[in-house]
Amino acid sequence: MNNKELEDRISIKELIDRVSILGDQRKVKQQVQLFSEDAISETYSGNTVLLKLKGRKEMELAFTDFLQNFETVYHLNGQQTVTINGDHATGTSYCQVTLIGSENSKKMKTTIGVLYHNDYIRINNRWLIAKRIGNFNWQEKREINP
Repeated sequence: MNNKELEDRISIKELIDRVSILGDQRKVKQQVQLFSEDAISETYSGNTVLLKLKGRKEMELAFTDFLQNFETVYHLNGQQTVTINGDHATGTSYCQVTLIGSENSKKMKTTIGVLYHNDYIRINNRWLIAKRIGNFNWQEKREINP
């Protein structure tokens, strides 16, 4: 592996982490700038489509709307694989998402195991997500102490 490929892998890892951090901080306007202008974001639970979005504007509206339901959002990124081919790359990354909000006057914690399949593109020497397919593979919901 040469230095350029190492630099690209680090940049893509930082991209994935930055997307998660900005989501946790509810900085959606900044978060969607890490996607290409016409990026696609699809989210599935099993075979059920939860979201199909195209472009930063649709993503910003949907992500903002979703996040307003929770007082705490926390992403923990794990394993990641990346295959780089010039200015394009593909990869898979694992993420555990924790959401805390209120339901029926109870504080509820939802933990979701997510597998992301990403397509990346380098534009102006900067890696962006061009397509993200998120698979919510498992979910656990429970009441927590207030």
